[in-house]
Amino acid sequence: MTVSIVLVVTSGLLALTVLLHKGRGGGMSDLFGGGMSTSMGGTSVAERNLDRITIGLGLVWFLSILTLLVLYRWSI
Repeated sequence: MTVSIVLVVTSGLLALTVLLHKGRGGGMSDLFGGGMSTSMGGTSVAERNLDRITIGLGLVWFLSILTLLVLYRWSI
């Protein structure tokens, strides 16, 4: 039960962090004019931290899926 709750919470947080990322071009953002606002500088500290948080949440999400797979496989 606890792993299922962790999976639901991390799924929501992972979706939010992915949506917070800035468009890199070549996708739907370019189609609607978002490609015109590319910055000349590199990545900021906030963007790097957001990348780290997203990767961390992705790992927790993936591990919770594997844990549920093992638990359901052996019916614990």
